Amino acid sequence: MDRFLSNAVNKIDSKGRVSVPAHFRSVVQKRGFTELYALRALDIPAMDVGGLDLLDRYEERIAQEDPFLQTADDMSFFVHGDGAFLKLDQDGRITVTDFIREHTGITKDVAFVGRGHFFQIWEPERLKAHGQAVRERLLKLRQAATSARTAGQSE
Repeated sequence: MDRFLSNAVNKIDSKGRVSVPAHFRSVVQKRGFTELYALRALDIPAMDVGGLDLLDRYEERIAQEDPFLQTADDMSFFVHGDGAFLKLDQDGRITVTDFIREHTGITKDVAFVGRGHFFQIWEPERLKAHGQAVRERLLKLRQAATSARTAGQSE
């Protein structure tokens, strides 16, 4: 399996490190990465984390923009200025830096959430609230789609 799936919550140790879930580490190892790229998510209090392929994807997108326009500059500022490299130690742990803590609100526990090609790091209670909001939005979409199909069949 070469995707980040599922979720887990792990405690931060006394040295500020947290163990990346084993199934996430196996994806990283299969991809051949010893270092992770982390980016502050744009609109939620989470970190988007992946291998260097994640950074490559962002840089490829930036390269599609006109370098003389503000969009390219803003995207580069975001991808490079709000990003950081995280080292996985020999035991599969990363250090939860101030950079991560300030954006996520993480204090003692870290929630890891698979997102396919990357994973996210969250403060567990914030993740719980976000998950509930996501489910509510999806339920409304499903209800609207069901209503539209039903209305279309009635005509």
